[in-house]
Amino acid sequence: MNRFDFMTIRPTRYVFLTGKGGVGKTSTASSLALTLADRGKRVLLVSTDPASNLQDVFEMELDETPRLVPETKLAIANFDPEEAAKQYMERMVGPYRGVLPDVAIQSMEEQLSGACTIEIAAFDQFTDLLTSVSARETYDHVIFDTAPTGHTLRLLTLPSAWDEFLETNTTGASCLGPLAGLADKQMQYKKAVETLTDGKETTLLLVARPETSTLIEAERAATELRAIGIEQMQLIVNGLVQQDERADRYTKRLIERQQQALRELPEGITDLEAFKLPYAYENLIGVSALRRFVNGETVAVANACYDSSRYGSLDRLVDEIEADGPSVIMTMGKGGVGKTTLASLIAVALHERGHSVHLTTTDPAAHVAFTIGTNIADTFTVDAIDPKVEIERYRQDVFKEAGDLNEEQRMMLEEDLRSPCTEEIAVFRAFANQVAKAKDCFVVIDTAPTGHTLLLLDATESYHRELERSTGVVPEAVRDLLPKLRDPKQTHVIITTLPEATPVYEAERLVADLNRAKILPFAWVVNQSFTPLDVTSKLLTAKVANEVPWLERVNSYRRPTMLAWQEHLPVGYSALSQLLKEEVK
Repeated sequence: MNRFDFMTIRPTRYVFLTGKGGVGKTSTASSLALTLADRGKRVLLVSTDPASNLQDVFEMELDETPRLVPETKLAIANFDPEEAAKQYMERMVGPYRGVLPDVAIQSMEEQLSGACTIEIAAFDQFTDLLTSVSARETYDHVIFDTAPTGHTLRLLTLPSAWDEFLETNTTGASCLGPLAGLADKQMQYKKAVETLTDGKETTLLLVARPETSTLIEAERAATELRAIGIEQMQLIVNGLVQQDERADRYTKRLIERQQQALRELPEGITDLEAFKLPYAYENLIGVSALRRFVNGETVAVANACYDSSRYGSLDRLVDEIEADGPSVIMTMGKGGVGKTTLASLIAVALHERGHSVHLTTTDPAAHVAFTIGTNIADTFTVDAIDPKVEIERYRQDVFKEAGDLNEEQRMMLEEDLRSPCTEEIAVFRAFANQVAKAKDCFVVIDTAPTGHTLLLLDATESYHRELERSTGVVPEAVRDLLPKLRDPKQTHVIITTLPEATPVYEAERLVADLNRAKILPFAWVVNQSFTPLDVTSKLLTAKVANEVPWLERVNSYRRPTMLAWQEHLPVGYSALSQLLKEEVK
């Protein structure tokens, strides 16, 4: 795997970067854009990420108007799809205010408050640039530090008749609502998608870290984008650590893990042209830092270490959960932060204190690894919710209720049922059933619905209508669970994050969304921290210093708890039990 050479690359006019949160999309996009500008090209760098830190990277205030970075030919802009989504929602809902009852207006607003609306608003902004004649004349390259998902692109390329279908559709489509007002732009979208699928015009860079979870996400994105005709893709593995004989044991183990992840590259990305980027020892803030990174220069990082005693332990957190008696515990956070491991640790800790525990995972692989070869007592039960199975079950229910549809209506509904919202609703139904089964015991679930899903699913408000439209009935398990989720004694939502910028920003957004649904997090857990470890290598000393601002930030939230980075991932009851004993020391 060759190093990604910013100095010699000849990119297409449009470059999109995609990948999981926290893999380094913005720093990679910024380095590429700045280098091209330094090479004399006219470059526009755009972010459409609601949690964008582009303004931090370049240390300047940004909005939707492109601004030149001082003493460069690089223009940058920060589009805000959340604000665009709000304006779009108001255009859709505004005409009905004072005409329809307030409760109907609230339902309409919630239908348009999800991730799908933001994705579509973001694509609306992409489209304006991709089809803009003036942008083509003004810039040699336009670089986006995010990319639309395959789901959004498929939605926008479906045959017309959105409006007609929406007027007659009563099947609970959760993502077609946002499309209703966009029919007049459909030709523009068609042109934008043609540009995206033209390999001479557009390149997609799939950014991942040398970690299994981010490489799997890159494979998923590649598969989705190939399916709609995007072939011009490259893989960038960011944050690779160089072999070092003098490294401490933690660094050596980190390198081993990275190499193993690369040896086991997911099949769907093995045929892509792949490049590597080294681990950045300093925070890539400012033009000088970006140029040093591009040139392969390293700088001495000031020693700084956060006082980990300011954080609580997992043992203390479990004490507080236990004190409330049998309840539902949900670990919540973005992918790859360790929700399944944390849920498993809490479940084992409660069981070892003599309680009956039911652990439900939405990761079937983790479920299998957890139970094989282990004799677990009858008072500790484990099962898995397979999202694919639940979605299929939900799809069948919706189609059964939808009745006769013509081919185009069927395609519309089919695509809508591929949305992230659908997966959340399907999984939510499944774990509502799990919770309903369990009486007088602790139920631990390694996921949690977003505030948007909860509001969609509220039995007395929008969920009642949503489910009545889709299946004609509100399951009793769901109706019973919703009040439980709002009761802090009966439900403990534990926000899980990493001591890094993107995972913390994303967790904060999840919390804001939960607050809309009147749910308060019980605690915050920072996972995989190097701060409590005795590290000596240059790499991990830099990592510990970089953790400081994020640990300080999370420390202001409820019950901040820290878990150290693990040399070996705990698999199986006995390994989890041993880890708990080490945490208590």
